[in-house]
Amino acid sequence: MSHPNGFDRASGRRRRSRETREDRCPIDPKVFVGNLSFDTTSAELQALFSEVAEVVTVSVPTDRMSGRPRGFAFVEFASAEGAKAAIDKFDGFELAGRKLRVNEASERPARAPSAGFGRPFAGGDRPGPRPPRPKGSRRGIRARKRSVW
Repeated sequence: MSHPNGFDRASGRRRRSRETREDRCPIDPKVFVGNLSFDTTSAELQALFSEVAEVVTVSVPTDRMSGRPRGFAFVEFASAEGAKAAIDKFDGFELAGRKLRVNEASERPARAPSAGFGRPFAGGDRPGPRPPRPKGSRRGIRARKRSVW
């Protein structure tokens, strides 16, 4: 006899469910839109994707240095069904001479940890600053000190 939460009393083990990922959690209401022209604005994307379903937000990331759009965007819909409909309709759709790539937005992969100031770990799996260098001659150290001050 099995318990409603999936625990099998006879074997003392949890039963494995045959449900798939799609059964457990539906599609995310946020979609990734790739292969955009650099001239495409968030207002144009808002107008385009609102044909299918209610759009909550449109995010067009820009380059930090130049301020130009990076060629992709994220569109968040009010429902998962709207996101699915947008993927079905606009994947391969041509906008400004470019075929759009529209698919479900995935989580950003975890970045490698750093030791601070954008520097990676010193070596191996040990965090912290780089190991100290050999000191060399005292004269070299004094010369370096004088050049700094």
